[in-house]
Amino acid sequence: MRYYIIAGEASGDLHGSNLIKALYEQDPKAEIRCWGGDLMEAAGATLVKHYRDLAFMGFVEVIKHLPEILKNLKFCKEDILSFRPDVLVLIDYPGFNLRIASWAKDKHFKVCYYISPQLWAWKENRIKEIKQSVDKMLVILPFEEAFYKKHGYKAVFVGHPLTEIIEKELLEPPVPLSKKPIIALLPGSRSQEIRKKLPEMLKVIDHFPFYQFIIAQAPGQEESLYKTLIGNKPVLIIKEQTYNLLKQASAALVTSGTATLEAALFGVPEVVCYKGNRLSFWIAKKLVKVKYISLVNLILDKPAVKELIQSEFTAENLNIELESILQNKERQDTIQSDYTRLWELLGQFKSAKIVAQEIIELSQ
Repeated sequence: MRYYIIAGEASGDLHGSNLIKALYEQDPKAEIRCWGGDLMEAAGATLVKHYRDLAFMGFVEVIKHLPEILKNLKFCKEDILSFRPDVLVLIDYPGFNLRIASWAKDKHFKVCYYISPQLWAWKENRIKEIKQSVDKMLVILPFEEAFYKKHGYKAVFVGHPLTEIIEKELLEPPVPLSKKPIIALLPGSRSQEIRKKLPEMLKVIDHFPFYQFIIAQAPGQEESLYKTLIGNKPVLIIKEQTYNLLKQASAALVTSGTATLEAALFGVPEVVCYKGNRLSFWIAKKLVKVKYISLVNLILDKPAVKELIQSEFTAENLNIELESILQNKERQDTIQSDYTRLWELLGQFKSAKIVAQEIIELSQ
């Protein structure tokens, strides 16, 4: 069978790579073409476009890059028509993928969506679009199945792919990165968010001299970007070792997104940091309906980890929160209890295998 997979971010590249491996296991003669990253290419798919050329975040940023986005959409449609896949698999990345889904359905392609757009947060009316253009929706958050059911659409909960990945990682001992206790810095995967968040994170270093601060370099980003921001500060940069870093970190400063969930599943006390374009944030605040920005808090439906957003994201507040999660035993115990509950809610599924089975079933 032929599969065309589109992922537009680093997290989608990770989950897409595991899906590709599972597809090849169940369909050894599979032909797979993809938009994604290095991991999906390494898994055996033909990479058409790298996500580093696609990742625009925020309303203002999308408007600025609209001609490039439209050009990518046009090219993607032409490439799908040329390849003629048995199933089109869309991974998250809704601004782009929902447009492709609608077009693909009109062209009579079978469409599977893996990792749902966050309709429960905003644009709930897009459920109509999904009903019309998506043949199968595979969701990874426990409350999403009920959300779709409420709207008269059957979605399949396949478990969160990170639990399977991290469960395996935890069996391997860490490769030591420092003799000092470590504070991990995960400032995001896009250059614009790294430039905005990392400088603020770096301001706390002088207040914690007994810790080694280590930055997890994002896939697709050059080391020079980080070095320019770091200057002479005593910070290490590691590449392709994020999970090794989280296995031994005492705490982490993490940009909102998948990384917040990864840190929690590794049991790392964290502070969630977010700062975006002011206009983009103002628009988002008017439209988004959720109480929290981190996946950890959304899934647990409580403020389990501290979120420092926009004006609250300051060095002073980071110092206070870091001190608390490093020194306050009661706070640490509460965090670990919440993390245990998080594992229970997400379930321990063989997600990639299940998703591959669902896609192959759709292709027949």
